Amino acid sequence: MALEPRGWRLVRLYRAQGFPLPLLWVYAAGPYNHVGLGVVVLAVSGRTWGYHDAERGRRGYLAPCGDAKAAAGQVEDLLKHRMFPGTW
Repeated sequence: MALEPRGWRLVRLYRAQGFPLPLLWVYAAGPYNHVGLGVVVLAVSGRTWGYHDAERGRRGYLAPCGDAKAAAGQVEDLLKHRMFPGTW
């Protein structure tokens, strides 16, 4: 996974119990603050697949499935913004 070398923690929630779709939970835990983002794969136009922010669904498109580095960059930017909202 392209996010692990960047220092993010991952939880793979791929079982059907409690989740309608397989979900990758990417998070960072600090002494005072925890941030996370769920990533799912959904179909997009053109008969392809894309990574999406699970909370936003189809409106949360991050990158095409063939480009894990781009998706990792988008996820990292979103999490950094949540961790340090005043600096972005």
